[in-house]
Amino acid sequence: MSSTNVTTSDVDASGGSILRVENVSAHYGDFRAVQNVSIDVPGPEIVSIIGSNGAGKSTLMDCIAGLHQPVSGKVYFKGEDITGMEPHHIVARGLTLVPQGSHCFVRMSVEENLIMGSYTKRARKKSKNLLEFVYTLFPDLKEKRRFLSGSMSGGQRQMIAIGRALMSDPELILFDEISLGLAPTIIKDIYARIREINQSGMSIVLVEQDVKRSLKTSAHCYIMLKGTVVLSGRSNALTDEEIKKAYFGI
Repeated sequence: MSSTNVTTSDVDASGGSILRVENVSAHYGDFRAVQNVSIDVPGPEIVSIIGSNGAGKSTLMDCIAGLHQPVSGKVYFKGEDITGMEPHHIVARGLTLVPQGSHCFVRMSVEENLIMGSYTKRARKKSKNLLEFVYTLFPDLKEKRRFLSGSMSGGQRQMIAIGRALMSDPELILFDEISLGLAPTIIKDIYARIREINQSGMSIVLVEQDVKRSLKTSAHCYIMLKGTVVLSGRSNALTDEEIKKAYFGI
């Protein structure tokens, strides 16, 4: 852990994993978005989940974060069954989601947006240190902390969304398509910050369509296709041919 002393990983002592997803299935009406998916996230580590549009990645993240109720299976965080738990209770336990879309409260300032993330009891005690950590990661946000979020660029709003998640003092962050619609230079910078976040002691699940960037950043990778995991392994051990076949289903 770095000298920021913002968070400490608390892995499941029984298996060394901070997150275990076991045979989770999720539907939208009759549509089966996720089917019997299992993943494991050792802590602290970056795990990537890649796949094309409609592969079920975002639905899986919503099931983990409590935003969508799975029809079967279990989600364990630090050894506790959090399946179907309300999202705010999950955040209070140290698991938070940065959804795709750079969501901000556009009529609030940058700093007001960030402070909104520290509403939990665990985060309120550390709010000043957490804010300092966010501003160290994203100096632009400190410089423009009084600006309305709605006046910021897409990349800056994504930084705000990430910063607000960090303000909840998480031990695990789920990043869902955070590079979507951003310029390559901004994406490169955000990924550099993700690595810094991980180095501070936080575990990360990174959902992306960008295969090369995901594999380069993560230690372990899962590839989803049509709601199922079709390939998994150490990111540096998967071959281009294996990835191509799994990603496109050929």
